[in-house]
Amino acid sequence: MADDKGHILWVDDEVELLRPHILHLEQRGYRLSTVTNGEDALDFVREQPVDLILLDESMPGMGGLETLAAIKELHPAIPVVMVTKNEEEALMEEAIGEKISDYLTKPVNPSQILLVAKKVLQGKRIVGDRTAQDYIREFKDVMMKLQGSLDLDEWIEIYTKLVEWEIELDQHPQLGLQQTMADQRKECNQEFCKFVERNYRDWLDDEDVTLSPQVVDRFLIPHLKSQGPVFFFVIDCMRYDQWLVMEQHLRSLYTIEKDFYIGILPTATPYARNAIFSGYYPSEIERVFPDLWASKDDDDYSMNKYEKEFLEKLLERRRIRLRNDLRYIKIIDPEFGKQMVGNIASFIKNHLTAIVVNFVDMLAHSRSDSPILKEIAPDESAYRSLTNTWFTHSSLYSMFQQIARTPNATVVVTTDHGSVRCLRGTKVLGDRETSTNLRYKYGRNVKADSKHAMYIKDPAAYRLPKRGMTTNYIIAKEDHYFVYPTEYNKYLSYYRDSFQHGGMSLEELILPVITMKPRG
Repeated sequence: MADDKGHILWVDDEVELLRPHILHLEQRGYRLSTVTNGEDALDFVREQPVDLILLDESMPGMGGLETLAAIKELHPAIPVVMVTKNEEEALMEEAIGEKISDYLTKPVNPSQILLVAKKVLQGKRIVGDRTAQDYIREFKDVMMKLQGSLDLDEWIEIYTKLVEWEIELDQHPQLGLQQTMADQRKECNQEFCKFVERNYRDWLDDEDVTLSPQVVDRFLIPHLKSQGPVFFFVIDCMRYDQWLVMEQHLRSLYTIEKDFYIGILPTATPYARNAIFSGYYPSEIERVFPDLWASKDDDDYSMNKYEKEFLEKLLERRRIRLRNDLRYIKIIDPEFGKQMVGNIASFIKNHLTAIVVNFVDMLAHSRSDSPILKEIAPDESAYRSLTNTWFTHSSLYSMFQQIARTPNATVVVTTDHGSVRCLRGTKVLGDRETSTNLRYKYGRNVKADSKHAMYIKDPAAYRLPKRGMTTNYIIAKEDHYFVYPTEYNKYLSYYRDSFQHGGMSLEELILPVITMKPRG
């Protein structure tokens, strides 16, 4: 029948007394079958498909729990709701252990039975329908806001809402809203890049805007006044959606507060992470450490080898005296991460431990280079799922679990930049000295279409290093990546659909700062 909402088998030795309940369900589109004992219930499910079983716990002969175990052995996926007069907690726990879907105590009324049937059989659809309605309403609200003049706080709010909706819609692929979501993200990124291009220089002198060099001052140093140990985790290349995937595993361990800051341009490790640890903009770092920018390429490892010294000098300038020496650790491979888990107990004695974790950045690069990982994570939703799989088996999660056993500890978690899924290539022109990065470039007279890139003629005005020559920078907007005209189509295809950083997008620039305190 067109309004068939599912086939329910009710197993109860007093089934005749349940006629009002059965009629109530049938009038609302459910098909009901009844049997009076466990043996008949097993025969029934062997022969006919059933969507839900309502199972009496106390029956002569084969009891409810025995019947439940036998049903689950035959059909593990069939949802079973236990109905019983017995309110003993031990019975409830045993039934839950057998993976029941719900537990009702007699006497039950028709509305209770209808509610549990709806929850089990139509719950996902009902939640999906409500989710779709709520998202469409939110979608219209965001699109209306894009027509007006937004400030930075409003952009952060829009971005966080977009991310939270993406994660919500991951649970409801049947709604078919993923493309709508992707189109909205694209339009928001287009407007956000215009906003950044207009305002970025002003932010450099605006004390109300927190950029990379202010992260330690505003989010870490205040916690150094506490008596407990402080852990400062910088997870390379972590986006807000990836943090939310990790956070779901940590809520039972910590109280969690979230703030946001804006990453500096370019959104690349040598610039952004050095800015975090030093409290300096790149041009200031160039003045203090001129050799740092001498090389042609921005290599993540050689150009971030002074992070401990940078942080020590920053704390010294702020006149922060630690109770013991700063402990700095950089985790760049899984084996070293496992060793750190074993040593984490000793870090509890330190006043401040700074830990850089490179795995998320490696995940992005590995997906770009590996056809298998691209097949496993073909889109944003699957990429979040891949992040979740990594995190649940990672040394990082193990470290968080161990630190949570120290009641007076403080954990500050942030990132140096995010990443964006690059889908559109744009031609770039430059000489042999031009840098090789895909999302930003510097060199003499380096050029690209202004629609796709922000042009920085005077690096000093943007507090960027001059690199010892007459240099200009270009920063890719939205999801564009730079490709030289030579063998253009080859490299256009090679780098398409890869996660990159260094450019200008919501994902790369709006970055979370998390403060966690152990619950207990």
